[in-house]
Amino acid sequence: MACWSSENATKAYLRALKMGKRGKEPDSAEFISAIAAGNNARLMVIMSSPRGAAVEDASMTLALVAAAHQTGGRVVHVSPGLDKSRASRDALGPHARRVEFLVGRPRTLLLNELRGADFVLLDCKGDDLRGVFEAAWEGGEGDGGGIIVGYNALHKGTFWSGLRAHFLPIGEGLMLTRIVKDANIGGGSRYRKKSRWVVTVDDCTGEEHVFRIVSPQRKVIEA
Repeated sequence: MACWSSENATKAYLRALKMGKRGKEPDSAEFISAIAAGNNARLMVIMSSPRGAAVEDASMTLALVAAAHQTGGRVVHVSPGLDKSRASRDALGPHARRVEFLVGRPRTLLLNELRGADFVLLDCKGDDLRGVFEAAWEGGEGDGGGIIVGYNALHKGTFWSGLRAHFLPIGEGLMLTRIVKDANIGGGSRYRKKSRWVVTVDDCTGEEHVFRIVSPQRKVIEA
């Protein structure tokens, strides 16, 4: 993955905003587009969830299409079944021609046909999230690493504990992690952090605020 490009990030952000035709404040899709383009991602993969709405799925895919317009990269949409793939293709309309559609098991694809993906977007409502995350990490360790982003992260708050991920309170929550070559993402790493999620509600506005509290790092002594 090449160095950060602020020009690509800005142009992709604005393009995603235009493609989404939103009448509200920018949300996670535009942010995702800027992150992918700013990092000059060349192989961008979105993992569709069987429980995800077609409109949301299309919005996230369009974000990657906008990024690919800046970087010249590929966008691959992975669905668990043909019906979901068709629904996603229909929701994208004319933009579908910029997307490659695959049907299959995400873990298998990430370790084979899509190995080397430098930007992987996961719907946290999906199945086997940890297995898919680990496959994305392993498959992206090659040429300079990559980035894994999970959206709808509020649905899987505790899942990200210990996975070097950063929570961003955008939309339904984003989790972002950068793949680091030779880093251990499992329980066998020599250093671990304890973390917990705290949800508070503003009595005046009714808004929910989610915080991740991480304790100081401690060394783990292996047997």
